[in-house]
Amino acid sequence: MLCTLLATWQASAPASAPAAAKDAANDGHSKRYAVVISSATWEDADWRAVAEALLKKHQGWPVIYEESLADALPELAREHPRYTCFVARPEETSRSFVADVHRLTRRYDRDPYTDTFWGILTGRDAANALVIATTASPLVVRRVLSGTEVALQMCREGFWFDELEQNKLVRREAGGEIQVQRGPDDTTEAFVQALNEYQPDLLVTSGHATERDWQMGYRYRNGSLRSQDGQMRGVDTRGRTFAVNSPNPKIYLPVGNCLMGHIDGLDAMALAWMNDVGVRQMIGYTVPTWYGYAGWGCLDYFVEQPGRYTLAEAFLANQHALVDRLQRFFSGLDEAGAGPAEPGRGLQVTAAGKSQGLEVTDGRGLLFDRDVVAFYGDPAWEARMAEQPLAYEQTWTQSDGEYTLSVRPVRGAASFRPINRNGSQRGGRPIVQFFPRRFEEIQIVQGAELAPVVADDFLLLPNPGETAGAGELVVRFTAREVRRPAAPPTEANRAAP
Repeated sequence: MLCTLLATWQASAPASAPAAAKDAANDGHSKRYAVVISSATWEDADWRAVAEALLKKHQGWPVIYEESLADALPELAREHPRYTCFVARPEETSRSFVADVHRLTRRYDRDPYTDTFWGILTGRDAANALVIATTASPLVVRRVLSGTEVALQMCREGFWFDELEQNKLVRREAGGEIQVQRGPDDTTEAFVQALNEYQPDLLVTSGHATERDWQMGYRYRNGSLRSQDGQMRGVDTRGRTFAVNSPNPKIYLPVGNCLMGHIDGLDAMALAWMNDVGVRQMIGYTVPTWYGYAGWGCLDYFVEQPGRYTLAEAFLANQHALVDRLQRFFSGLDEAGAGPAEPGRGLQVTAAGKSQGLEVTDGRGLLFDRDVVAFYGDPAWEARMAEQPLAYEQTWTQSDGEYTLSVRPVRGAASFRPINRNGSQRGGRPIVQFFPRRFEEIQIVQGAELAPVVADDFLLLPNPGETAGAGELVVRFTAREVRRPAAPPTEANRAAP
């Protein structure tokens, strides 16, 4: 069976990805790029080369802090970069560092939402990080490999092994129909062979995991992928090992895995994915998973709205959705007491939340998820799904200081919502439109009854769900563009301590 699958994968190998993808930003201000780095890392010649590669690639500027990441805030708040990349050695990239990045990037201005597209660029060593930093060609995701259910109808081609039902393999060849086939009892060898020979552009996983392994079966005994010394290998239930050799650039969504984003040492799975498996961008929980909103929701925006968002945009859209859900349906929010150890003390459900059937547990789950999922990689590097039919059209226009978002269901679509079947806390994600530049003095002139959030750099619209009888949704507002700040500081400048 493996030989048959391999022959099919090789026969359907795609041509090279196009050299360019959509560009959401269209002016110099919107592309401003800050590299935040500790003085100790900046003074390390190998790691400084990583930062300098990013600065050159994006015409950015460095923000160098001495002790605390919070020292970078005055500079970041003043310049308000569209992209913020945190270059960090693996020993710096702790669970608390990820949480600090989340909290810092919500403080560039006064609203509760994240204020920049951000990523943490690290690697098992500086050489590995430099490969990630210098990757420039956009990635168009055509081939998908998953260890859990994924919406293949939204993918050009791919296949997934079922973590819940043994022997279930679902695949779609390029341009073909989705087929359910019989897979092996133990999927380890087949999965590794797919990594090595099929060379997927996107990996998706879920299920049990630690910082050292991913356990491929959730409801049945199966093998695992394991990391050691920056290398990845498969180990099946008979103890056989399979070497991973999959260097093509790819992205990774461990949407439901515990601890996959927690870098607790040089043997961490996250570092092996980057170092040995060609991963250029990935998300990952830094704690054992529970509620699931911050992880699984990335599928809603990235895979199930193919081509609309880059991975960095999908990650941020899902974070906006999470924060909006907290703001809209809960009261008693306390930033200081909302960490993963004790989230939601004093939290209450609002009347609007009760009308949605939400409970305090839901608010605590959202707070638990808010600051514990890392985004690793260069946030301005473009990786997006190959375009496929969408559930709704989303059109952004501007004219004489007036700005309009129009949302129209595609003919034949039953809902504004994508498929949303597999995973925790999925479905009903709001519609998110990122602006090409920042605005102020915003006044809504049409669509206020739709309860939109119009922030300085994005618009969020609650998803209306079923489309029966639904017409076009329109939000129109007037605004003034935020004036471009003074020129960024030179690379000799440092953040104020």
